[in-house]
Amino acid sequence: MWSWVGHRITGVVIFFFLLVHVLDTSLVRVSPEAYTAVIGAYKNPLMALGETALVAAIIFHAFNGLRVIAVDFWKKGAKYQRQMLWVVLALWLVVFAGFAIRHLSLALGGH
Repeated sequence: MWSWVGHRITGVVIFFFLLVHVLDTSLVRVSPEAYTAVIGAYKNPLMALGETALVAAIIFHAFNGLRVIAVDFWKKGAKYQRQMLWVVLALWLVVFAGFAIRHLSLALGGH
C-alpha cells in the first residue's frame, strides 16, 4: 500500500514541478529580465535541497513505475511484487545517494 501512496504523491509532485517549470521557462518570451530574476532566485541552498527532493521523487516514481508495469503485465508479477519493491528501494537508495552526494557538494559550495 505504501508504494501505491508514494507513487501517487511523487506523481503529483512531478506534475506540479513540470507546471512551474513550463511557466517560469515561458517567462523568457514575455520578459527576459523577469526570467533572469526567477532563475537567479533559484540559486540558493534551499532550492538545492528542493532539487534533491525532486530527483528523489523522480527516481522512486520511475523505478516503482517499472515495478507496476511488471506486476500488471508479467504473469508472475503479483507473486514477486514484494521482492520487486525491495529491489526498487535498493536501486532508489543507490542512485539517489550517488546523485545527492554529487549535487549537494556542488550546489552548496563545492567545485
